[in-house]
Amino acid sequence: MNTNIRGLGVALVTPFTSKGEVDFGALNRLVRHVSEGGVDYLVVLGTTAETPTLSATERDTIVEYVKKCNGGKLPIVAGIGGNDTAEIVRRIKSSNLNGVEAILSVAPYYNRPSQRGLYEHYKALAQASPIPLILYNVPARTGTNMLPETTLRLAHDFSNICAIKEACGNIGQMKEILDGRPDGFMVLSGDDALAVPLISEGGEGVISVVANAFPLFASKIVKAAFDGDEKMLGELYPLFEKTIKLAFAEGNPTGVKAALTLRGIIDNRLRLPLVEASDELIASMRAAVKEVKEAGIF
Repeated sequence: MNTNIRGLGVALVTPFTSKGEVDFGALNRLVRHVSEGGVDYLVVLGTTAETPTLSATERDTIVEYVKKCNGGKLPIVAGIGGNDTAEIVRRIKSSNLNGVEAILSVAPYYNRPSQRGLYEHYKALAQASPIPLILYNVPARTGTNMLPETTLRLAHDFSNICAIKEACGNIGQMKEILDGRPDGFMVLSGDDALAVPLISEGGEGVISVVANAFPLFASKIVKAAFDGDEKMLGELYPLFEKTIKLAFAEGNPTGVKAALTLRGIIDNRLRLPLVEASDELIASMRAAVKEVKEAGIF
């Protein structure tokens, strides 16, 4: 299955009100902010969205609201994942996937399945999904690293498995997938910091956290990487690297929500067990926001 999932995707945060409810007004501002900033597609209900703390009703409502805000302008990827295969299959079959380009499904966490278990899990999801499926390997969160041979076996065996969001942190592992992939299978970085190296090796882009707060900046970096514009990368990357380090200094989405608050897009609120950024991080992020603005990539 072909998709339009290439370039710069943004893993949208979920804004909350002072009462802890989903802030749909802020979500509308966020969608408009990243769209006008030049992102290529939207990712809803990923890790960055604090999805484990959202109820089923909230998840469904958020997807429908983002569809409405987007108005068909950009492709939408919806996260449907977890560690109960049968439940994920049920959710895929019961979800309204009209207007959704692809499903992003994280490898099962906590259970720590074997490579065979990972294969059988994604096989069940691929057989249930009427739209393209993106694998998501993030060992730091799941406790299990899906090895390249498992990813490649899935990519070759199921035509609707269209891509992997690879957040293993190892460019060598990503290159192994690139070298063995079938035609049309895409490798997307799940780490902002590895977006440029992956693109230089032939990858198709990144699903970014930093692009929530700095979409224009991230889009310029990604474009320069695809164009092989070493001059542009040399000028911009040191500051981009700084924003990445700050965004993840106290966990995700703590840092990027602080940056979004400083930009006036959302209120700085998270759901427990996550907490707001420290005063020290906010001060550092404020300085970075000022630098980005002064650089004309705001």
